[in-house]
Amino acid sequence: MSSGSHHRYSAHRNLRGINFICHAPGAQSVSLVGDFNAWDPAAHPMQRSPGGGWLLHVELRHGHHRYAFLVDGHLTLDPQAQGVTRNDHNERVSLMSVS
Repeated sequence: MSSGSHHRYSAHRNLRGINFICHAPGAQSVSLVGDFNAWDPAAHPMQRSPGGGWLLHVELRHGHHRYAFLVDGHLTLDPQAQGVTRNDHNERVSLMSVS
């Protein structure tokens, strides 16, 4: 086995780009929080678009991810999510499966 062949199935190849869109035209700030960034509001700030939406492209590993939008400090569900679950604080959050 060559030294490079074990990298073929490394985690870097199991990433998929996901576009997140949050419609919050009156918001001052929106960020994406989830189990993929330790629910850190500073990790994934979203960018305001001219139409009132907030956009962000994130590379996520395959699997299930719990997440939410943090709109002006308030956890907000994603209406485009595949489901709703609860985080470690028993708050309702969005659920998505990446494959």
